[in-house]
Amino acid sequence: MSFQDKSLQCADCGQEFEFTSGEQEFYASRGLQNEPRRCPDCRRTRKSERREGNGYRSPRQMFPAVCAECGIDTEVPFEPREERPVYCSECFSRVRPSR
Repeated sequence: MSFQDKSLQCADCGQEFEFTSGEQEFYASRGLQNEPRRCPDCRRTRKSERREGNGYRSPRQMFPAVCAECGIDTEVPFEPREERPVYCSECFSRVRPSR
C-alpha cells in the first residue's frame, strides 16, 4: 500500500499539520484506522498533562472513617457503610486475605 503525505487540521489548536506517509505506514502497521486529531505539539502537551495527573481524572474523593482495628481516624476512597468494617492502610495490609 502506498501512502502520500496529508495535511490535517488539529482539533485543539486549529493549525494544519502534516500526516506523513511514514506516520501513515506506522499507523497501518499497528492496525490504527483513525488519523491523528492533534498536531505533534498538542499531542505532546496532552501526554505530559496525563503524566502529571492533572489531565483526565479528577482528584479522588475521600471519606472520613474510623479504623475498625486500631480506632484511628482515617480517610478511604469509598463511602463507608455501617455493616462493613473499614481499616486504615496499615491495618488493611495486615488483615486483608493474601492473594
